[in-house]
Amino acid sequence: MRFPSKEQITVLRERYPRGTKVELLGMDDPQAPPKGTMGEILGVDDAGQLLVRWATGSSLSLIPGVDSFRIAEKGGRS
Repeated sequence: MRFPSKEQITVLRERYPRGTKVELLGMDDPQAPPKGTMGEILGVDDAGQLLVRWATGSSLSLIPGVDSFRIAEKGGRS
């Protein structure tokens, strides 16, 4: 597994700020919430994964470029 650079992490954190609402379109994981589930981004970790609190109560992270999702509502800076 190749980890993103500091610059790439900075870009991800700007693109997906805390509070951004996302809709899951697809995830290849048996623990994944159902397609269409809404979630809120809590942050971006140092591996470039999006930390998400899903409406189902799950906290499974999204991996940009691997998992399929869309931004439903952009979050603000906190």
